[in-house]
Amino acid sequence: MINIVIAAGYATRLGELTRNFPKPLLKIGDNTILGRMLDDIDTIPEITEHIIITNHKFAPIFREWVEGLHYTKPITIVDDGTSTNETRLGAVCDLLYAIKERNINDDLLVVAADNILFFSFKEFVDFALSKQTSCIMCHEQPSIEKLQRTGVIVVDDNWKVLNMEEKPIQPKSHWAVPPFYIYLKKDIDLVLTSIDNGCGKDAPGNLAHYMVEKTDMHAWKMSAGRFDIGSLDTYHEACQRFGSK
Repeated sequence: MINIVIAAGYATRLGELTRNFPKPLLKIGDNTILGRMLDDIDTIPEITEHIIITNHKFAPIFREWVEGLHYTKPITIVDDGTSTNETRLGAVCDLLYAIKERNINDDLLVVAADNILFFSFKEFVDFALSKQTSCIMCHEQPSIEKLQRTGVIVVDDNWKVLNMEEKPIQPKSHWAVPPFYIYLKKDIDLVLTSIDNGCGKDAPGNLAHYMVEKTDMHAWKMSAGRFDIGSLDTYHEACQRFGSK
């Protein structure tokens, strides 16, 4: 299983902090946001490689960062060729770019690079391998307002996904979807043809929404919480909570 990190955004909501620096490499305590995530993923036996897809503007910064790392699995930086927020490919197109650029034909763990997690991705990987289907994560979200800003799923008693909607006006459940997915090798062709068949390009949840309608997928209920770093306020809060000076 290959870990693909989607890190090609420009984090415009963080202003000057990320004007010339990638959000995933911002420091939280004595580590970076992405470093905290890779510390966990690298320990999963099934993971064989990390691929970080970023943009042309930040690729040199990621390559310099990687030089100082000592993970057990190799890390490859893929440059998507874009240099501005206006010309960005979008998360789904970036994933497809990485798959094609590296000629990948394997199970995939796909993660967004701007979260601090309070659980191990190994639980998610084990769940997907037990179900033998592509999978998404979910967590219970009581706020209708927050559900209207994310992906929302309906599942059966066995956690098979029956329906998924992106940013629904009237959510059909309280199961929200964070940006973490597993796409099995058997579904890679569906992933690769998704854009040509009408899948949205920007949010990573667009692909999950598309895939739910094309193949069996299951949802894993997160065993603990996460901290989503999407703004200056949440970044500063993360620094305070996790020890940054």
